[in-house]
Amino acid sequence: MGPVGITDQLWAWGRQLPRPSGPLPRPSRRSQVFDVLLALGISVIAIQGSYGVFPKPTRPDPSLPEPPEPPGLPVRLEPSDPVGPLDHHGVAWAVVMVLIVAPLVARRRFPLAMLWAVMGTAVVAAMVTDDRAIMRVSFYTCVIAAYSAAVYSPYRMPALGSQLAAAVLYSQVQSSMLLPTVSTDAVAFLVLIPIAIATDGLRRWRHRADEERARTAALERERDEATRRAAEQERARIARELHDVVTHNVSMMVIQAGAARTVMAADPEQARQALLAVEAGGRAAMSELRHVMGLLTMNTDNPADPVQLVPQPGLDRLDALVAGVRAGGVPVELTVVGQPRAMPGGVELAAYRVVQEALTNTVKHAGGASATVVVEYGTDCLHVEVADTGGTPRAPAATGNGRGLIGLRERLAVYGGSLHAGSRPRGGYRVRAHIPWEAL
Repeated sequence: MGPVGITDQLWAWGRQLPRPSGPLPRPSRRSQVFDVLLALGISVIAIQGSYGVFPKPTRPDPSLPEPPEPPGLPVRLEPSDPVGPLDHHGVAWAVVMVLIVAPLVARRRFPLAMLWAVMGTAVVAAMVTDDRAIMRVSFYTCVIAAYSAAVYSPYRMPALGSQLAAAVLYSQVQSSMLLPTVSTDAVAFLVLIPIAIATDGLRRWRHRADEERARTAALERERDEATRRAAEQERARIARELHDVVTHNVSMMVIQAGAARTVMAADPEQARQALLAVEAGGRAAMSELRHVMGLLTMNTDNPADPVQLVPQPGLDRLDALVAGVRAGGVPVELTVVGQPRAMPGGVELAAYRVVQEALTNTVKHAGGASATVVVEYGTDCLHVEVADTGGTPRAPAATGNGRGLIGLRERLAVYGGSLHAGSRPRGGYRVRAHIPWEAL
């Protein structure tokens, strides 16, 4: 990296320094009350503990002889300044003590400004008087204000610079005074209390970090669980599609192939028609399977050219479905009641699958039966009913596991619909589906 790049980085870093890292804090009512009590408490303690103590020594009467200096001690020069207006501890002195501590009331709301306010009062107090009590309270107040600026101010670098300026200011004030401002008894507290505060802050930070990590881990687990559930639902949906496509078409192909085999020698033309039905069923199965697989994959050779998906079947294809079943030797009558209306594709697909599954079960389990299909566009819902007259199960398809009806119930539940299936009192089997309009 050349000098120009380093200069640009330093310039960008310098521009970021005065910018806040976040919004100014908005303290709660409890915090505001605590800060007020803190300022009042420090003021009362400072005034009560320092009233009448450490006043500036007055100049001795020049008419009296000066006391001799003890041998072996350096000569101490008395200040020649006149007695200041705050040197005798009175009302003005107490007011100054309160004014020095007053910025602590807003130390959370305006932390950096209050630190500079404390430093400003320290400069003014040092110019007016060298009272040790005032400077000691100013120093303690500055320590609290500096801590508040470090913790609450969003201006991190200006806060750090202000703390350095405060340290330089009070070191100069301390060096200009004849006696130390802070008692040596308080040094231990000035060291241990910030360490305790920093330790408590570190512990709180680690606790918050642990809570944040636990919360993040919980969110990740919930997201993974949601992804897993979505994947399972998608797998179940695809399994239902494959079941509906394969079961219906393959069942019809098996029946037609069996019929062709039976009549092939006696009636070649009928056998030919049966084989044509097998071919048509195979083509229909391949078309729908291509659609289902197209939901899972795209054309990876050319991503801009998606797989051409076959439209999902709807109620407009019931005639073709019924015709295919009739070609398989099962008499089916289709009746549509009411005025057809536009519906979402998923609803039409669900209704189509209901008819397809019911007719497939008729073909598999009720040989020699006839069926009726009724689609009614009611005032409150769509009714679909498929019923057969009963018969004998066909040998190649006499078994089933009931997955088809379970899949239909799951399909309809998505749209607030219901499915009822069971035997008819006079023989046969009936499947009824209801999908309310209000759920669409």
